[in-house]
Amino acid sequence: MATLETAYERVGATHREFRSCDTSFRVDVKGVRAAAAADAARRTVTALEHQLNAFDADSAVCRLNSHGAVENEHVARLVHRGLEYYDRTDHVFDIHQGRVEQSLKAYLRGDDDTVPETFDTGTVSISGHHVSTDVPLDLNGLAKGYIVDRAAETLAGLGRRGFVSGGGDMSPPVGPVAVESPYGDAKPLKTLETEWAVATSGTYRRERAGTDHIYDPATGRLGSRHESVTVLAERDCMEADALATTLAALPLDEANALADDWDGLEALIVHDGVFHTTDGFDTHVLDT
Repeated sequence: MATLETAYERVGATHREFRSCDTSFRVDVKGVRAAAAADAARRTVTALEHQLNAFDADSAVCRLNSHGAVENEHVARLVHRGLEYYDRTDHVFDIHQGRVEQSLKAYLRGDDDTVPETFDTGTVSISGHHVSTDVPLDLNGLAKGYIVDRAAETLAGLGRRGFVSGGGDMSPPVGPVAVESPYGDAKPLKTLETEWAVATSGTYRRERAGTDHIYDPATGRLGSRHESVTVLAERDCMEADALATTLAALPLDEANALADDWDGLEALIVHDGVFHTTDGFDTHVLDT
């Protein structure tokens, strides 16, 4: 592996760091036409943000929430996956909560001093790339992971490898990656070496007066129940993103049970300073 990585690096190596989706993105590429691939990945991130940012009045998601319908392949993919997770998580992961998401974001930004007290139900339908809804949708629990996945696809090529990370979500890394401590410690919680996508959710990322961006519409509860949740998903980063959000909203015993039962998923949940891992998580941890 070291020899192969060295060969890629000798051909070319580059990275790009930039802001998108209200967070920091990084693209790392080694090999043939590394710089061109990194630039293509950045363009993909920017283009998809313009379509999927619910707070951009010109985006496809905003048009969907404003008018109740939109024709967009990326929105349709997000909604299709969101409805899958809505069923598989007993409605804990719920894309019907666009109004709640908007209200929470306004509160966390300091634009509003009240938090939502009720949750919504609604009907969403998909036909091809056409999406219809009678309630505003919250696709943020999927959008960043989806953008990471699509941007990472642009890095693929003969004699080249790389990965994309954005705000705690990462396509399969090509080397060791640190899991950030929720306590502000310089030492990481774990160092991963994995071929699976990674996503981390936690109260330390966005919080105001004990309230953060996590919510559980099944119980009406606001706020993450754990200091941090790190998920590794074999399927893709979108799945890691969605399940990190879901596990953060669940009580510890329910979160552990869901993570254990979900095929192609491993998780680290930090709860009251104690590490809880699925049986296979340590197989993705670099021995030190």
